[in-house]
Amino acid sequence: MRIVLDTNVLIASLISRGKCYALVEHSLEVHEIISSKFILEELSEKLQKKFKYETEDITEALSIFQTKMEIVSPTKLAQQVCRDIDDDWVLATALAGKAQCIVTGDKDLLEIATFENIDIIAPVDFQTYEEKYISNLDF
Repeated sequence: MRIVLDTNVLIASLISRGKCYALVEHSLEVHEIISSKFILEELSEKLQKKFKYETEDITEALSIFQTKMEIVSPTKLAQQVCRDIDDDWVLATALAGKAQCIVTGDKDLLEIATFENIDIIAPVDFQTYEEKYISNLDF
């Protein structure tokens, strides 16, 4: 399955060993993770400004993610979809990467639920979503 992990999920995976950590670790091993320069730059910025991460730690995290992700170049959406324009870049990343879903904790994105046949799901719902997706592949 092709998945976009939103910045907030990546951050949660780095700052705690909880559900998002397990989700990201599993997804990097089992699925194709799609990202973009926008998402990785937002990740870097928030880790530095909000969480006071050291530059070396940010560089290391980005390097690890980049080696395990397909980085796509999204184009701006024809019209704004989300209240926060930054969320449109997450949608555009999913479109450019032909993702099946976006995993996010962002309430504005979650309210949309689906965009251009791309499901938008919360981390807590990912396992159920994944099981359903896999069962639909069975012949």
